[in-house]
Amino acid sequence: MSDVTLSQLKEKASAITPAKNRLTYLFDNKKFTELDSLVLSGEDLSGVVTAYGYVNSFPIYAFAQDSSIKNGALTAEGAKKIAKVYDLAEKTGLPVVGIYDSYGADINNGFSAMNNYGELLKRTSRLSGVVPQIAVVAGVCTGMASVLVANSDFAVMTEDSQLYASPNQGENSAKLCAENGVVAKVAKDENEAIDFAKDILGKLPQNNLEPSTQFEFARSEKPFSKTIEGIADSICDVNSVVEVYQQKGCASYTALATIEGSTVGIVATSKNDTICPCDCAKIARFVRTLDAFAIPVVTFVDTKGFRNDAKAEEKGIINAMAKLSASYSEATTAKVAVVVGNAYGSAFTCLAGKGANADVVLATPDAVISALDPVTAVEFLYHDKLSGAKNLAEERNKLAKEYAETQANAALAGANGVVDAVVDTNNLRDTLVEVLYMLEGKREPTLPKKHGNMPL
Repeated sequence: MSDVTLSQLKEKASAITPAKNRLTYLFDNKKFTELDSLVLSGEDLSGVVTAYGYVNSFPIYAFAQDSSIKNGALTAEGAKKIAKVYDLAEKTGLPVVGIYDSYGADINNGFSAMNNYGELLKRTSRLSGVVPQIAVVAGVCTGMASVLVANSDFAVMTEDSQLYASPNQGENSAKLCAENGVVAKVAKDENEAIDFAKDILGKLPQNNLEPSTQFEFARSEKPFSKTIEGIADSICDVNSVVEVYQQKGCASYTALATIEGSTVGIVATSKNDTICPCDCAKIARFVRTLDAFAIPVVTFVDTKGFRNDAKAEEKGIINAMAKLSASYSEATTAKVAVVVGNAYGSAFTCLAGKGANADVVLATPDAVISALDPVTAVEFLYHDKLSGAKNLAEERNKLAKEYAETQANAALAGANGVVDAVVDTNNLRDTLVEVLYMLEGKREPTLPKKHGNMPL
């Protein structure tokens, strides 16, 4: 290559592009080191910028598709650059952030395109649960690239971006992707999306063999609240809560946060609704992600139970319940459950019970823990009283309240070994801190096997 040609190539490589602007915003001090910056695809550059640098003072790898070159089409050379990032991440145990903005593969060689995506999918799957993988969709993301996004640990889209496997799919909005749980958050613009990725990276360890970062913290002064969002705000450190998958499921809450500076995953259920298949999938996925990186799971239970109607059955509520139960049971990370309201039957068993492999189960004094919903229980236990009642509904509610207070209270659950301690809400945070500290060194051996056969 002549000096002139090399000079022209360097000039191309030094051009400011949307991809480089996004990486500049991602990395600390707006500094990063680009990898393979001179690689060509035909007469153009490869269409992707790959780099390493620091985020939150920790090293990471990243790539950003360059929409200014062939609309960001994935070329063979671009795919090799991304594959190299994953190979380096595997060798060094560092996280990977991918910023997607492309209309798909370079179709000038369809066979090559299929191989390219196959190589990348193999690498993302191989590294799943080993190093954190964060995806940012900042434009259009189509075809098999959408599967790469879904394979990440957490994905975020801007509200005007698109993510779809096929242009004939119909609606492909960020809102729909969030409702389906493909992405953990919808951001108003790319800067907010990248900020979310940085927040998530700050909560996760560098890899599955290292502990999470210990942060400086300020204790929350908010009074304990039983609202689904208020629980995290009152228990966790100030400004540490990052909610994920907000749009998926209507009866559950999932968030990364810190307690006394240590990362935890918060799961909470809503007392105002029943748990549907979407909630089960959302929580199961979140728990498995936490378990992969040894992040403790703190589950707050107050629920009407699992949805029990024809629509729920059509959507596979039984499979969903089994998936949720398997996620908790197989997880070997520290697991603490807190019953802060109602926990009946299968809901208690799947989310908080010793059968769900919970290490410690706490309950607040007003918790109601029962094998059956009290209303259902009195139908069996007090059938004679109900049959002669003048006002059936009033008598049923009265007996249900009596049953809850006398036969399904937290103290009785403790006496029968169902919960480990009954804790006043004023002392709940301090108790959780002690429990989590005690569980820091948890080691739980498992049976030798390739993997469990979770219902999907």
